[in-house]
Amino acid sequence: MIPPGAALLPAGALLSIVLGLVARLALSPSAATLVWSVGLALTGLPVVWRTLRGLMAGRFAADLVAMLAIVAALLLVQPLAGLVVVLMQTGGEALERYAEGRASRAVRELEAAAPRIAHRITDGTIEDIAAEQVAAGDTLLVRPGELVCCDAVVLDGRSHVDASRLTGEPVPVTAGAGTRLLSGSLNMEGPLTIRATALARESQYARIVELVRTAQESKSPLQRLADRYAVWFTPITLLVCLAAYALTRDSVRVLAILVVATPCPLILATPVAIVGGINRAARRGIVFRHGTALEQLTRPTVAVFDKTGTLTIGRPRVAAVLPAPPVATDDVLRLAAGVEHGSGHLLARTLIDEAMERGIVLPAGGDIMEAPGEGVAGEVEGHRVTVGGWAFVTGRHRDAEAGLRAAMAGRDEVGLRAYVVVDGQGAGVVEYGDRIRPGLQAFFAALKRLGVRRTLLLSGDAPANAIAVGQAVGIPESHGGMLPAQKVAFVQRLVKEGERVVMVGDGTNDAPALSSATIGVALASGGGGIAAEAADVVLLADDPTRLLEAIVISRRTLRLARQSIWVGLGLSGVAMVAASLGDIAPTVGALLQEAIDVAVILNALRASFDPASPALLRAGTT
Repeated sequence: MIPPGAALLPAGALLSIVLGLVARLALSPSAATLVWSVGLALTGLPVVWRTLRGLMAGRFAADLVAMLAIVAALLLVQPLAGLVVVLMQTGGEALERYAEGRASRAVRELEAAAPRIAHRITDGTIEDIAAEQVAAGDTLLVRPGELVCCDAVVLDGRSHVDASRLTGEPVPVTAGAGTRLLSGSLNMEGPLTIRATALARESQYARIVELVRTAQESKSPLQRLADRYAVWFTPITLLVCLAAYALTRDSVRVLAILVVATPCPLILATPVAIVGGINRAARRGIVFRHGTALEQLTRPTVAVFDKTGTLTIGRPRVAAVLPAPPVATDDVLRLAAGVEHGSGHLLARTLIDEAMERGIVLPAGGDIMEAPGEGVAGEVEGHRVTVGGWAFVTGRHRDAEAGLRAAMAGRDEVGLRAYVVVDGQGAGVVEYGDRIRPGLQAFFAALKRLGVRRTLLLSGDAPANAIAVGQAVGIPESHGGMLPAQKVAFVQRLVKEGERVVMVGDGTNDAPALSSATIGVALASGGGGIAAEAADVVLLADDPTRLLEAIVISRRTLRLARQSIWVGLGLSGVAMVAASLGDIAPTVGALLQEAIDVAVILNALRASFDPASPALLRAGTT
């Protein structure tokens, strides 16, 4: 929908034309001229004033010829020709406003998601206060399901905390006494008593908000495609006008030249094509949030990717089941899943899903006892089964250590594990990890064919994990352990070096870098609305390879826009010659310009329909 303010002037111009025609038929030509003149003054003068302000600010735009045509039409009492120019000029601007829609709600969305209430503990009593009232050193209570409102350290309690939106680490971390927490982390299970180490406005979440704000404000707007062509077309038009007037002293002839030279092909071709391309992409689950994004995505030179939730699925999965002989793998899964049925923890759900995928019939557990953030125990098939962290299971069953260590023989000690003990003996170990998305190697090969010279991985996860994933998918350069500010600095450095950087991510921690890149691309299904609001392009499907399709659609759209511009300018040039010879009157010229505009619009509308199949688009070919 075109914004109401943007539609006001073209609607007024069209209404004036219609009322003037009615007055001509019902009253007289002079009445029609009066109606058209009033309408032209009301709708044309705002265009003239706006263009003059732009010129005084040093902006040379395609609107200059249209302004001169409007002024000349007013002075020479040729209001109908001027109204047609206003209609095309402001109509194109309205379409452009619709296509570009530059306003982003990223910062507002980010701030709205920030924790608002904190539970402060004072002398054994709990009071609710606003998050901004928290002072460093305050003791706070964080209940299950709540966000940590400021950077803090845990004093008491045990739970699992999801910090994936901030660090990119997909697996919830165990939080206990001494664990440092970042603001914006989600407490998943048990209550935690924490001590604030920074004010809410100075914490990690607040820094992310400010990074997004700063990155968006520093992003310079792209010059309109039409204005780039106007740099040479407008001087040519003015020279033709001067020559015609010098030779003929005929002001009406000059007006006719201005009318046919009014760069409606420039003004209309780009927004019409871009709206068509945006609609075409939307039907494929690709949302361009403004027209500039579509134009910029045509020629990326550097592609930067987040890891967790972008190149990987972003959710923990069972990576391996290590049985302790003589226990069988399926027995470990079956018994562990049976007791985990009584737990609401994310990893419990993951373990159960893995058992079900393997076709294991899950037994019912009984006498379930869960220690939040530590583990769960219960009866399954007549066996006493305990599942949890190392301290939880070995603290209850010291004789289980030998079997568990035997199961882990030769394994890397780094990683998240659940230890399974059956009847006091170590039965096995379940290892959790993330899963790389399929088809990424072919995707990166296709990106290279499309002209992307350099591909990087930037992750908040451990450097070893980032490098391993990068090598697995074919990314030669990977960097791990990066905070949001470091990602921003890296991306901004690339942009300053003259690279056209496309950044692909999905989480809150990616939002500042998405805003800083030439083009930010977010996976909407991965990290929620914050990353999507900070990005220029949103992939609704949980599939980063759709970036190829977005690039191909944007290239075809811009090719059609340029084609329409060249055809329109060529026809306008021929009409200018005819007008300079006196063969075209201003009103006839306005109607002729309308015919040129229709041809331009019809060609630009082809961007809405793509003959190439989705398979070819995803392969990176047209």
